Amino acid sequence: MSAVGDSVAGENCFDIEKVSELFEGSLIDDDDVRMEDYLEAYEEIMKFFLLMGSVFTFVSSDVRTKLDILYEHRQQDTGSEKHFDSIKTMILYEKGASLLRQKGYVSGSRTLLRLHRGLEFVYEFLNRLRDVADGERAHHVCKSAYNDTLARHHPFLIRKGAQVAMFAIPTRGELFKRVCHDADVPRAIEKLPDMLHHMRMVYDRTNQLYTLELHALP
Repeated sequence: MSAVGDSVAGENCFDIEKVSELFEGSLIDDDDVRMEDYLEAYEEIMKFFLLMGSVFTFVSSDVRTKLDILYEHRQQDTGSEKHFDSIKTMILYEKGASLLRQKGYVSGSRTLLRLHRGLEFVYEFLNRLRDVADGERAHHVCKSAYNDTLARHHPFLIRKGAQVAMFAIPTRGELFKRVCHDADVPRAIEKLPDMLHHMRMVYDRTNQLYTLELHALP
């Protein structure tokens, strides 16, 4: 395939290996997550949602807005101290400056919390998908992952719509073909455990930061 073809292919598939590398690279110090790598990894996850079509509208519809809010914060972060370089510096800055509930200010910490909850759902779904046979439909593991994660934060109407949409999820084999190019499916499946490992590490670190610093943030 030509360089142009490779580029187009990359834009139209979910790159599991790239997500793994970005999440691994985002882990800094002993307790922090670099924002640039986190957001770039989430852009790949957004591809996964979009490639699945209307099935994941219940989560993807809000992700683009949240990502753009965080990019804007980073773009405006021009002072000597970079408050939005990492999740920890962002949380500490907004907490210390009493910005979390300031009227007219869109909090980066509250915005990222929504992405964080979505990440838990993606992790649980893909982790449980490993135990599904290629020819078996995957809607049941998607439903269980959703009920254990995002459903806790969604109102009744969104929960019902999500559960109906999940019945359109194909077999595991067809799902991987839909989000990865056929030739890349074996490698994607091979790299999936590494990606899940690094995704979980990022999720756990982020969760710890919210637990320690923002006990009651809705």
